[in-house]
Amino acid sequence: MKFEIKSKDAQSKARAGELVTNHGVIHTPIFMPVGTVGTVKGVHQRELKEDINAEIILGNTYHLYLRPGTEILKQAGGLHQFNGWDRPILTDSGGYQVYSLAARRKIKEEGVKFQSHIDGSYHHFTPESVMDIQRAIGADIIMAFDECPPYPSTYKYAMESMHMTHRWLDRAITHLEQNPPLYGYQQSLFPIVQGSTFKDLRKESAEYIASRNADGNAIGGLSVGEPAEDMYEMTELVCDILPYDKPRYLMGVGTPVNILENISLGVDMFDCVMPTRNARNGMLFTANGHINIKNKKWEADFSPIDKMGITYVDLQYSKAYLRHLFIANELLGKQIASIHNLGFYLWLVREARKHILAGDFSTWKADMVKRLDVRL
Repeated sequence: MKFEIKSKDAQSKARAGELVTNHGVIHTPIFMPVGTVGTVKGVHQRELKEDINAEIILGNTYHLYLRPGTEILKQAGGLHQFNGWDRPILTDSGGYQVYSLAARRKIKEEGVKFQSHIDGSYHHFTPESVMDIQRAIGADIIMAFDECPPYPSTYKYAMESMHMTHRWLDRAITHLEQNPPLYGYQQSLFPIVQGSTFKDLRKESAEYIASRNADGNAIGGLSVGEPAEDMYEMTELVCDILPYDKPRYLMGVGTPVNILENISLGVDMFDCVMPTRNARNGMLFTANGHINIKNKKWEADFSPIDKMGITYVDLQYSKAYLRHLFIANELLGKQIASIHNLGFYLWLVREARKHILAGDFSTWKADMVKRLDVRL
């Protein structure tokens, strides 16, 4: 994997970069649609490529381990072959899913024992087994196994959790060195910075992660309920420590405003289920604010979804028609909304990149943040 910074904004820490993997080039800053079980929910791979032009998607280690399972993925030749996606893939560590299974898991130094949310069966994740699972999935970028502490956490819990995440990272690196990729191309490991919202812990974790000299680095444990101001403070602190010439991935973030603010702090990569999850509930994002398409006010509105006529994808549907599909509980409505929202998120990061390259990102961002936070 290669990463090159093409331009930097003069008034902020925003960067425009180019990340080269064996399955293609990723232009940063980038948003990565979430394909939890090997598919972005309700969206065809053809639409991801041709309509949205997604340069990279995510797979979820926990969910793919449970279904279809690593043996099926190995037989298929990895997730790229299994789902027909020939562009880059990133897989998460499974740590967030373990975090979300608080009532179904037990964390120890060796790893985590948990119950499947599907059938209640017991399973065990270790730093080593999570590397094996991600070898079998075959993603271009893989995450080290971590523990994501809840918010709020006590200082003691956050500190002990962070140190265990660091020990797990060392075990993961050793295991990867002893077990090469399965499908003939490189997989790049990204360690994950933890430390909750404690400045000294975040600093210590970022320094430790930076010392491992990985191909890129991730920031975890944010967007878990803390105030946005705390998220930005932790992100800025960590980005100032992580290597300048390596990509930085802020996991699970977030709203369009969150993304722009964190780009300005030096983050290169984002993912979040928000665009598709909100779409399925009728919330649409536009460059001029967000819309609840189920509201009666759109019943006879035959204008395009974005009032300024910005086209994020080639979807020639009016607000009135899309509202009708939702009211009729027609699946096409959720599909159109999902494609629209993903198109908007990709448009947003591409506009950010364009303005970084043009040298006026900070001015553009300040205007966009005001516009995005409006309910239409």
